[in-house]
Amino acid sequence: MSRAQLTRTGILRMALGGGPDPLLPAEGGGARRAPFVLRALRIAVVVCLYWFTSIAMVFLNKYLLDSPSLRLDAPLFVTFFQCALTAALCLGLSLGAACGPPCPGLPALRLDPKVSRSVLPLSAVFIGMVTSNNLCLKHVGVAFYNVGRSLTTVFNVLLSYLLLKQTTSLYALLACAVIIGGFWLGVDQEGAEGTLSWTGIFFGILASLCVSLNAIYTKKVLPVVDGSIWRLTFYNNVNACVLFFPLMMLLGEFRTLYHFDKLGSPSFWGMMTLGGVFGFAIGYVTGLQIKFTSPLTHNVSGTAKACAQTVLAVIYFEETKSFLWWTSNLMVLGGSFAYTWVKGLEMRKVQEDPNVKSSERNETGV
Repeated sequence: MSRAQLTRTGILRMALGGGPDPLLPAEGGGARRAPFVLRALRIAVVVCLYWFTSIAMVFLNKYLLDSPSLRLDAPLFVTFFQCALTAALCLGLSLGAACGPPCPGLPALRLDPKVSRSVLPLSAVFIGMVTSNNLCLKHVGVAFYNVGRSLTTVFNVLLSYLLLKQTTSLYALLACAVIIGGFWLGVDQEGAEGTLSWTGIFFGILASLCVSLNAIYTKKVLPVVDGSIWRLTFYNNVNACVLFFPLMMLLGEFRTLYHFDKLGSPSFWGMMTLGGVFGFAIGYVTGLQIKFTSPLTHNVSGTAKACAQTVLAVIYFEETKSFLWWTSNLMVLGGSFAYTWVKGLEMRKVQEDPNVKSSERNETGV
């Protein structure tokens, strides 16, 4: 899903955890009394909005990172700008809430150096996550992007065992094996077609690892900001902006920007701003989709969206793919869907059985 930002990760966690989202409609009996057609239409609109935002964000980032017409070789600057815009939007929403009606779920934001230092370890992982995501997208095609960073589920299982000593069921492990098989088959087929980028593969694997680590560190750091995902998003992106400066200087991106011929172009900054807005908006539409469907349906929708994104990319870039290449995508998508389904069934079983130990409850929630 393109830029795996903390914004969308945090709102996803908040929705899964049942916490209130100040940007979403308040729950109440009215939703239950709504006619079936109205509910179905609302769900369809929300799912379409999620698909549009997510897919558009990937294509926009691909343009900014690797467009022959743009020729901007500054992926860290693109990521830095999106983090800065996310922090600015969080601050703007907070100021808007302070000037308008009281909104207890959207706290007032101010920069506390002590809190910022406490969030710093998460920010380092966050930088690795968003940067490796963008670098993966820069070096691989949009069609292969989903396969290139498909090992997040596998790293979730591995880190859960290594760090939390939590075991995983046989069926879930089999689903992970299918994902790994699809990943390797995809790498093989990209190589056979002459489009394989080992740099893109490396950053795809790194992105998968960082997404898993980000979830673990987010849970550890949340108490520092009193459980407020909006405050954590703000601090995380502010820290990221500060940390990106020495990295951009080290890699010579300021020199690249100085010689960039479109730096004064309004259309360039318009595309940059649009990409950042889409990156921030994905968190909101993710929360909407979970609210009006369910976490399981959201994961299934995300898998289907990845399939549609791959097909659209092949059509848009006029690519020709082999049968085995498509098989690798189906294996990754099928394994991801199977894992989601198995974990959903296990979670339901745990919720229905009051005698299950708390450690087992935690495991099924990973």
